[in-house]
Amino acid sequence: MPVRLVVALMLTVPIASGSAAAGLPDFPAGRAWEFLNAQCAFGPRIPGTDAHAKCLVLLEKSLRDAGGDVSLHRFRTKTDASRDSIAMTNLTARFGPPGAPVILGAHWDSRPWADQDPDSSKHATPILGANDGGSGVAVLLTLAEIMKSNPPPIPVEIALFDAEDQGRARNPDGFLLGSREYAGRLLSRPRAVVVLDMVGGQDLHICREGYSEQASGWLNDILFSRARELRLTGFEDRVGYSVLDDHYPFLERGIPAADLIDMDYRQWHTIGDVPRACSPESLGQAGRLLIDVLYGGSLE
Repeated sequence: MPVRLVVALMLTVPIASGSAAAGLPDFPAGRAWEFLNAQCAFGPRIPGTDAHAKCLVLLEKSLRDAGGDVSLHRFRTKTDASRDSIAMTNLTARFGPPGAPVILGAHWDSRPWADQDPDSSKHATPILGANDGGSGVAVLLTLAEIMKSNPPPIPVEIALFDAEDQGRARNPDGFLLGSREYAGRLLSRPRAVVVLDMVGGQDLHICREGYSEQASGWLNDILFSRARELRLTGFEDRVGYSVLDDHYPFLERGIPAADLIDMDYRQWHTIGDVPRACSPESLGQAGRLLIDVLYGGSLE
């Protein structure tokens, strides 16, 4: 996740814990937890590394095993961490009937520098990215398995973006490389985009993201009203930080997009972004919300 920007304040609406509506598929949080740990087992997933290449194999196999119509979108570009261009890969998987899809996105790379670590001697150390990258991917891989046996009533595309977190703070153009590439290649307009980033932290606080609120407030209305109805305590119905994240290239093209992100995560861009800073329960909250909006008719 890149640089956090403007803070906007509104009243917090308290929400209590709860489960998905009756008749909808269950979301197995334990399975998402397995996917989070499987990604982290490779080490930091920095483009050009062995860990990155091994993780790509896992992602492609998982999406194909789930029965999705899988495509790999390869491109090359330089990053702030590389002198030469590096091979990158975005992955997509289509589910459900034909038509304009709801795109569910997450980034699968991890950051080359722990530049927010309280110990300055660690600032050049790559981060594991359990939450920052790994959590959103874990939720979406689990959702793909659910859609194999429970086809969604609307078209859905899972998009796993490469190279979101390869930029330096002084260079905003060094971020979002995969989602910019993906959005620039779109041949048709999706109905909406929902990005998941840092949705697995133990003390979950997901608020309305500022840019998506300005451009796609109706989409945030759907997501946060459903979270409130489901009593998902990790979702706070207020505007928090405005964040340049993988939803932003879609907003620039006039496509409705929302970013579900926890910018209160204390281990952001530190070496502490490891599985023990995350929880299956938080992954489950994000997953239950997606199940509800996809299968419950909110986005039809």
